[in-house]
Amino acid sequence: MEGREDVESVLRSAAERGIAYRRSIGSRRVSPTEDAVRALDTLGGPVPETPTGPIEVLRLLDEVGSPATVASGGGRYFGFVIGSGTPAALAANWLATAWNQNAGLFVASPAGARLEEIALGWMRELLGLPEGSEGALVTGATMANFTALAAARHAVLSRVGWDVEEQGLSGAPPVTVVVGAEAHASLLKTVAMLGLGRGRVVRVPVDGQGRFRSEALPSVSGPTIVCTQAGNVNTGSFDPVGEIAYQAHRHGAWVHVDGAFGLWAAVVPGLRHLVSGVDRADSWALDGHKWLNLPYDSGAVFVRDPAALRSAMAIGPAAYLVGSDLREPSHYTPELSRRARGVEAWAAIRALGRSGIADIVERDCRHARRLAEGLRAAGYEVLNEVELNQVLVSFGDDATTRQVVADLQADGTCWCGGTNWHGRAAMRVSVSSSATTDEDVDLSLAAIVRLAKARTGTPGPRA
Repeated sequence: MEGREDVESVLRSAAERGIAYRRSIGSRRVSPTEDAVRALDTLGGPVPETPTGPIEVLRLLDEVGSPATVASGGGRYFGFVIGSGTPAALAANWLATAWNQNAGLFVASPAGARLEEIALGWMRELLGLPEGSEGALVTGATMANFTALAAARHAVLSRVGWDVEEQGLSGAPPVTVVVGAEAHASLLKTVAMLGLGRGRVVRVPVDGQGRFRSEALPSVSGPTIVCTQAGNVNTGSFDPVGEIAYQAHRHGAWVHVDGAFGLWAAVVPGLRHLVSGVDRADSWALDGHKWLNLPYDSGAVFVRDPAALRSAMAIGPAAYLVGSDLREPSHYTPELSRRARGVEAWAAIRALGRSGIADIVERDCRHARRLAEGLRAAGYEVLNEVELNQVLVSFGDDATTRQVVADLQADGTCWCGGTNWHGRAAMRVSVSSSATTDEDVDLSLAAIVRLAKARTGTPGPRA
């Protein structure tokens, strides 16, 4: 049994190692070396037969594990729309872990439950979502989409007299799910998990930037869910949600918005036009570990009709679960036992305020434009309209573009991913970190151009 001194020394060691890691993150390479990745095997082997002191465990974890991490918390990581974690959010996450709260029930964690409720209210206000909408903090946008579509499934089936939570889907009226052709894969995953059938999804054509063409929305009848997107994962473009909602609601359909990172444009006056009409939808999904820069894993879901969300998510009766008249978080999420995500969400919003969050979003979009301008000036083709934080660039033919992406990832100066966009290979640059500086952009741009020129010999044709 560890004594108090042991616990304190272990926590102090963890804090010191964590601080040292964060201190070095701006100067280290972004991707780990092959040697560092291979060294992870030394952490395996047979199950230990005897205890190892916690200080020694931490030493091994840090000395072997830290070099094999990706420096996604630094300013030169431009993959997968990943934020870096703001100081207040990171520290609150550490404190909440020390608290070790189960935030599923108010009685298990009054602080966890109340902070989540406050943070959700602040998020709803920041995003301009309808007053009275109910929400929940979940693991990320995938689970947020799942939760929202579960509420949607409940609502559209209840309108035709079917209680899906009690009767299941066997024999239920069919539910039509309509999506844009550029819907994110995680949204389609949730459709499959909810038993609505990936293969039954109706796909609507998109324009050259991946936006759902509202005029192509099919005539719908019966239980229908229409899924839209705020922030295409490749181009950053926004579906015309207001127009789609107007048409869909005339036929009684539910309209959902997958806004993993794009919904945060609402906090920036100069970008707010991009989310015009989003408030007309019925549900919204977003990530906190993207532009709010919370530690993983943090997502949020909001539903206009609280009764639909609660009907889909409320836990059934159990003798040992003592309810109350207070808001019980477990009635709004798929989970019962869950970590206290509301602690770091509250801390981040309290520390940044509306202006601080807007500054992160606005700054990242400015960095994205600078990268796009620099790549065009170097002679390479930018494939998208850079209206948010996403940049797609081609370095010539597909094979060359893929090789430049691989060279950049191996180089370690910065990290960008590859993608396919309308039949062409592209490098995908996602700027979503609060840690990214002008210097990071300059270093990254120089590295990309240097490696591209080494592969192509000369710059490609100007866009």
